[in-house]
This record gives sequence, C-alpha cells and structure tokens, in this order.
Amino acid sequence: MPLLPLEPFVFPDDLLDPAAVTPEGAAPWWVLHTRPRAEKSLARRLLRTTTPFFLPLCKRQWRHRGRLLCSYVPLFPGYVFLRADSQAVFKTLETNLVARVLPVPDQAQLHGDLARVYCLIASDAPLTPEERLKPGALVEITSGPLAGLEGKVLRRGKQLKFIVEVQFLQSGVSVEIESWMIEPKSDPAPIATVGA
Repeated sequence: MPLLPLEPFVFPDDLLDPAAVTPEGAAPWWVLHTRPRAEKSLARRLLRTTTPFFLPLCKRQWRHRGRLLCSYVPLFPGYVFLRADSQAVFKTLETNLVARVLPVPDQAQLHGDLARVYCLIASDAPLTPEERLKPGALVEITSGPLAGLEGKVLRRGKQLKFIVEVQFLQSGVSVEIESWMIEPKSDPAPIATVGA
C-alpha cells in the first residue's frame, strides 16, 4: 500500500513522448538542483503554474512490522528537469526550493536521455538508480516493451542490467533484462562485469 499515491511527475503528458516532434524554437531544458528533499514540492508548484517539467520517480517497497509499504522516490535525488524560458526559471528561484540552476549545453542529448528514462518508467519494470557508471557495451533492445531503446549493458553477478544514462548528471537508471532481448549497436565488445 503506498504511503502517498503517485503524483504527476511529467507535465505536459507529451513532454517526452518519442512520437512528438519538438518544434523549432522550443524553450530550453534547465536542470534545477533542489534543496534537500524538495523535489516533489517543486514539482507540485510547477504543475500549478503549468510549467513543463520532468521529475523521474521510481517505486520503492519495504516491509515494516509485517506490512508491505511503498513510496515513490526521485530517481535522481535533488534534481528536477525544467523546460521553460528564463523568466520561468527566475520564478522557480523565488520558491526558495531551488539551490541552483544548471544550464544545459547539449539540449538534444539531454532531451534524448530523458526520453529514454521516461520510456523505462512507463514500462513499469523495477528500476534501479545507477551512479558512477562503468563502461559497458552499447546495445539496442530488440524485443519486449522496451524495443528500440538504446543504452549500455552491464553484468552484475548473474543479472544483466540495461542502463540508460543521463550524461549531464553522470548518473542513470537500470532495469534487468535477458540477453535474448538485445543486440550490439557496433562491433561486439565484451559486456562489462561489475561486482560478481
């Protein structure tokens, strides 16, 4: 049973839709580094002002006194992704929930990374935040609900993890997959093994 229900984490709904074409002259992406544990409060305010944003969330479950509890936590703690003009960015600073604003030099790269993260979230597969990413083989998923996504794969013990990296943050998110679901994107390189 969730402690709190899942709140809107992307606005508008088609912000990261792969089928939607980004119009020329669209507002740029900004990365908002929030004050501690202020990501959801900031997302609520952005939703009230109809400012486009993305706050990647994942479901966490645990047992407490025999009861299964769950909540939705940020995949990238301390960060909210905003797509707006500089005037809207200034208004987010007035909320006192933002510690600093990070400009994004490669808009297309960040948009592509966020769209892939959104696809993983939409798949409802169990997600794992990844930090300090190791090099891995570049692959494309060819089967299943994530078909068409590109990313890296790492082997952790017997598990094969498909990782989508948000290069701007040098972090990512992973989901467990089977080897038959992927094919290499370039010359086959060995799959990196982490902590067997």
